Amino acid sequence: MAKTPDMTKTMQDMMANFPIDTSSMQDAMKSQSMMGEKLARVALSAAERSTEISARWAKDSISRMGELAAVKQDPSEYAKAMSDFASAAAEMAAEHMAAYAEVAKKVQMDTVDLMLTAGKDMASDAQKVAEKAARDTQTAVKKAATAATDK
Repeated sequence: MAKTPDMTKTMQDMMANFPIDTSSMQDAMKSQSMMGEKLARVALSAAERSTEISARWAKDSISRMGELAAVKQDPSEYAKAMSDFASAAAEMAAEHMAAYAEVAKKVQMDTVDLMLTAGKDMASDAQKVAEKAARDTQTAVKKAATAATDK
């Protein structure tokens, strides 16, 4: 019966001759984690600010409701109170929507800034890794060539 050759030793020798630098993977994970943390800070800050705007809007609306619910002497005063409330509600909506727009604008600017910075960092890191890989490969090729000529 034919026996399958054991390629374990050959594979180990081959892998030993090609250097693999895992530090670049560790650096990539570290960079990715830092990027995630910064993006989370941007998102949490926006959520906090949006919550403050919502709470202020609710508080303003509730205080205006008190004026609307007050007893009036003349029935026409109820119509005036409703009209005043509707005008104030429309004004509050415009103010608070503008505040939400500012939050969204800030999130967008911060995110773009983070992405640009990350892109520059990744390009720099990729260049360093490529240069190191080229040096390591040249060294491995020289070792392999020397080993082949010595046999």
